[in-house]
Amino acid sequence: MKKAPLYSRSRPRSGSPVPSGGAAQQRERPMATLSPSSDPQPAGTPPGETPATPAARRRGAARRTWLLSIGAVLLVLAGALAQQLLVTQATPLTAQQIEAVVRASLEKKPLPSVYAKAFATVHPSIVRVIGLNDETGTLPKPGDDPSEHARSTGTGVVIIENGTILTNLHVVVGAKRIKVTFANGHESDAAMVGAQPENDLAVLRAKSLPDDLLPATMRSTGDLLPGDEVIAVGFPFGIGPSVSAGVVSGLKRQFRSPDGERLTNLIQFDAAANPGNSGGPLVTMDGAVVGIVTAILNPGDQGTFIGIGFAVPIENAAAAAGLPPF
Repeated sequence: MKKAPLYSRSRPRSGSPVPSGGAAQQRERPMATLSPSSDPQPAGTPPGETPATPAARRRGAARRTWLLSIGAVLLVLAGALAQQLLVTQATPLTAQQIEAVVRASLEKKPLPSVYAKAFATVHPSIVRVIGLNDETGTLPKPGDDPSEHARSTGTGVVIIENGTILTNLHVVVGAKRIKVTFANGHESDAAMVGAQPENDLAVLRAKSLPDDLLPATMRSTGDLLPGDEVIAVGFPFGIGPSVSAGVVSGLKRQFRSPDGERLTNLIQFDAAANPGNSGGPLVTMDGAVVGIVTAILNPGDQGTFIGIGFAVPIENAAAAAGLPPF
């Protein structure tokens, strides 16, 4: 069996004989063999580098896909964790834990008492009131016996920043000269500009004022109840300002003074009050004045406190100063 001849695809040179038999009309594609040295460089492959085989490219693509998948999973997990941290509430403290924290804090720095806070609020408005026997009399020093220097010693409270002071009428009535000492030590003469004898009240006006004088805050007695805590502030026996604490014992009480004067609609309280407290404020725990201390009850002959004091409601006292009712 004869083998079919193979022919080159190149044109025959000029003058070369053409094979006979019509087979010259037939052309067959040559069978080419490529060696590694003759393989053309793939596009994109740097010169001198061995091009990646299809298997290597598939492995690289698989590796990139795997890394991208892992990154996406990590991002999802991080987002879920962040969301959980944002919405997760802290475990609430138990009552015992809170109590322990508060106790430890108070042991380091105890809080001031409610009485101390009330006094600190009203203190800038407290005034010492002296009724002198003559116009040239000297003021007694704190702790001195007022009878050696003055006709009377009492307390007052500033209710208007122009130096208007409330006190008891029996503290200043008949005095030839009235001297007041403010909380910062400033001293001034004062004149009586109003009175309400039926409530034993007097209104004074200081002739000179300290800087930044602060009037007291007054509060209606409409919501005052027996058992409410109060303090009485004043100069008992000329000592002060002194603070005593107690509660409201009753409301709308009546009292007849030794000179026969009958007082009504009084606040009864059990905070200690003695001579010198007269005219001082009765103060609630928020530092507001609800009454003016006016009398103490002692069935004996001694004018000292035995547990029952009386104060004129601030509504009456404010009216004596011409202030509108609450």
